[in-house]
Amino acid sequence: MSAVHDELVLLLKQQPNSPDIHDTLLAVEKENTVDLSRDADLLEGVWDLRWSSSKQPWLKQAPWLENLQVLDPANRRGCNLLRLSGPFGPVGGISVQADLKPVSDQRVEVSFRRGGWVGPRLFGSNRLELMRDVKQSFPAWLDITVLDKQLRICRGNAGTTFALLRRDDLALDDFFD
Repeated sequence: MSAVHDELVLLLKQQPNSPDIHDTLLAVEKENTVDLSRDADLLEGVWDLRWSSSKQPWLKQAPWLENLQVLDPANRRGCNLLRLSGPFGPVGGISVQADLKPVSDQRVEVSFRRGGWVGPRLFGSNRLELMRDVKQSFPAWLDITVLDKQLRICRGNAGTTFALLRRDDLALDDFFD
């Protein structure tokens, strides 16, 4: 990893609202190339959204909120989960489940299927949830511009840039039944 990569990771961990993130992110993108035919296994895992160019409040970093993206490319599925951080996080959150399909060396097509509230597992396997089908007229997509074991940067079809850090403390199986 380069010094600018390490600087970006540090900013995302310690100062996720720093004005320096945008320029540092652009420098890291210039240093990297992604080839999903080679690197797709690096997508797998739980990712924490640490910065986004969006003005939407749920896409902004806040210490009391976790915005997680859970990716399981081997099974072509993923989900976004917005929940409180800390001990109340597992009590529940807002989730959107999606089908994932790599369509080029950098692009992943995202078709949202279901969304709603997901709660904790009860008695081992059953999870409380109130989900509805999502009516999506066309698939969304993400272009992955940086991807390694620690950092993922992507750009969405709506023009938003996202910077995420891998959460090794959370398991993929905790988010899918």
